[in-house]
Amino acid sequence: MATEQRPFHLVVFGASGFTGQFVTEEVAREQVDPERSSRLPWAVAGRSREKLQRVLEKAALKLGRPTLSSEVGIIICDIANPASLDEMAKQATVVLNCVGPYRFYGEPVIKACIENGASCIDISGEPQFLELMQLKYHEKAADKGVYIIGSSGFDSIPADLGVIYTRNKMNGTLTAVESFLTIHSGPEGLSIHDGTWKSAIYGFGDQSNLRKLRNVSNLKPVPLIGPKLKRRKCKIFIGLSCRWPISYCRELKGYSIPFMGSDVSVVRRTQRYLYENLEESPVQYAAYVTVGGITSVIKLMFAGLFFLFFVRFGIGRQLLIKFPWFFSFGYFSKQGPTQKQIDAASFTLTFFGQGYSQGTGTDKNKPNIKICTQVKGPEAGYVATPIAMVQAAMTLLSDASHLPKAGGVFTPGAAFSKTKLIDRLNKHGIEFSVISSSEV
Repeated sequence: MATEQRPFHLVVFGASGFTGQFVTEEVAREQVDPERSSRLPWAVAGRSREKLQRVLEKAALKLGRPTLSSEVGIIICDIANPASLDEMAKQATVVLNCVGPYRFYGEPVIKACIENGASCIDISGEPQFLELMQLKYHEKAADKGVYIIGSSGFDSIPADLGVIYTRNKMNGTLTAVESFLTIHSGPEGLSIHDGTWKSAIYGFGDQSNLRKLRNVSNLKPVPLIGPKLKRRKCKIFIGLSCRWPISYCRELKGYSIPFMGSDVSVVRRTQRYLYENLEESPVQYAAYVTVGGITSVIKLMFAGLFFLFFVRFGIGRQLLIKFPWFFSFGYFSKQGPTQKQIDAASFTLTFFGQGYSQGTGTDKNKPNIKICTQVKGPEAGYVATPIAMVQAAMTLLSDASHLPKAGGVFTPGAAFSKTKLIDRLNKHGIEFSVISSSEV
């Protein structure tokens, strides 16, 4: 991408927010990566110069870089001031947007980036926002030749590129994949900042509008290759499997529930793009998260009951937002995780795929190849997410010849399927690997 006319290759917008400060640290690490062959001028952006300066000072202390503050530009801008967003976008090649919930604050940034010729990457896990932005802005972004790439954090780069990695490693045609997310924690347990909690509340509270949006899109169904991928059901919780979608994963020896983030929406959009634009065989996809044993399942049932009841009403949503720690059974808090909790946490995303060997027809035959792959990484929200976001941005800057030829609004898989992003992630601690592959 052309960078010489702009003072900053990267601008971290919302750098003083909870996640933004970790993204700032990650860009600072990338700036001095020994494998870099060129300068990386960058800036932080937000409403308060004092807060941005404190974030840079904190990063300088943590990274042992006393001169960091003097090396990074500061841009003052506000979501509520479109002219200030325009000025930010004019100075950036790529904007890293860390200001959420995106359903409230994301669109003005995308609009400013497109109008002023900057590409934009966000870490939204909100399907309604992501799908609406593609519907509204894809053609405008393509006309300007800029790339708007959502869900470029833990939601949903590991899942989206994990499916592509699995397809590339199968010696045949991959037709269906199930992924299982396992979160590992240390002795102090897990904690997630309540910004993610708020996004989930607003998303679940507005499901009807997501359905309306998909009806308006009126997309043709993608062909079904091989047997239809069925939802897993639990054989122990007889009578509850319909109301409570809890299943037992024999492969991982634990219970699981459907993953409620953006992964399924993102992967399906990617598969549609690859089928319609690159004539690649579409892959069916389902996502689950492991929840451990029976005790965890019962705890989850009660938490789910509370959440699904309260999220239906305005006053209920207010209570959920005001008391995240109570209603999430301690998993979400206004303070977010401690550094010890972050350092001790990690994730494993395991993919079970099936398909057909080369030369085997997919019409009447049963799948005759199975493959298992994994994506492993550090703590998901505040270590893996900044790594994924920054490496996606660096791929935009350095691997332009392998991006879609025209700009537009893309999923990570649609934008990066032909690039070296997976190699970049492997080098930075998000590791893709094949566990097993065999003919049935």
